[in-house]
Amino acid sequence: MQALHIHAGPKALAHIREHGLRPEHIGVIPGAAGGPKGLILGALDRFIFGEWLAQSQQPVDLVGASIGAWRMSTACLNDPVSAFERLEHDYIHQHYEPLPGQKRVTAQQVSEAFGHSLQAFYGGRIQEALSHPRYRLHIVTSRGQHVLHREHLLATPLGYAGAYLSNAVSRRALGAWLERVVFSAQSAALPFDTQDFRTRAVALTEGNFMLALQASCSIPFALKAVHDIPGAPAGAYWDGGITDYHLHLNWSAPTDGPERAIVLYPHFQQNVVPGWLDKALKWRHGATAFLDNTIVLAPNPEWVKTLPNGKLPDRKDFMSYDRDLAGRVKVWTAAAKASEQLADEFDQWLAQPDLARLQPL
Repeated sequence: MQALHIHAGPKALAHIREHGLRPEHIGVIPGAAGGPKGLILGALDRFIFGEWLAQSQQPVDLVGASIGAWRMSTACLNDPVSAFERLEHDYIHQHYEPLPGQKRVTAQQVSEAFGHSLQAFYGGRIQEALSHPRYRLHIVTSRGQHVLHREHLLATPLGYAGAYLSNAVSRRALGAWLERVVFSAQSAALPFDTQDFRTRAVALTEGNFMLALQASCSIPFALKAVHDIPGAPAGAYWDGGITDYHLHLNWSAPTDGPERAIVLYPHFQQNVVPGWLDKALKWRHGATAFLDNTIVLAPNPEWVKTLPNGKLPDRKDFMSYDRDLAGRVKVWTAAAKASEQLADEFDQWLAQPDLARLQPL
């Protein structure tokens, strides 16, 4: 069974028909939020950043939210293959035990442990991520507005309830509760238009890298918000996936030739959902003109059914396996190992492109 499906927007499809797909054609790589689902992309990440893109020299913008921000930051490190291997290992083996006398792990406890994990992973290597000679890193976060400006025991749940209702009416209305704040290295311009949603651009520096990355991964109520990140507007910062779950953004690309014209999107599904609060709003899951120059590499849904438990790893596994760390590690490791087929098939397709395998977004 084929594991990999390749979906292309209309401009991307026309590009492939005329020019094929070469590493120098890639201008942007997004990394979606989605927690453990991102484990299925490890082999693709190692192939794309460790082998394929290394054959070209053009600058590439890497844009990530939540686990996608962790992945894109890792791509900027020296020897990205070994860095991605460590990321996969560390993510699979993360485990949190309730404190004595408590039945559940607290958000504070998870935040502290996650902060220590980031320090262990990136400590002494931040400049590698910030000053890569080719890759320009952009970390997406969500900053609270008004009642969400500070995390509060009562105000925060009420604020997110208001955000949910507003978003159901209009995605733009969500901007009254949360704004998109993107931390960018090397003073790089954002590789997408920002007219769709209230957006701020902030410099990503050695002084705010850890906090920006932790904020981008801070799922509301599961982790604590990160407050007052240096160099950025004051306030509470949460998971970048809230405003931009799958980075359904109006990607900009050159129009004067094939170089850097393509957004290459390794993703864990075909649909590119705009915001975390849009997960249940199926009418917002379809492709738009924003994705016209995008190629999505996604697992075949039928192949996914062959994985342990018949699905991708997800956050529910933390509860399903509870304290059975060995059981969860086993199934997540098996899924990550199986994902090598995705990279193998993409490598084979690049060597002998078959237009019949391309599907519309």
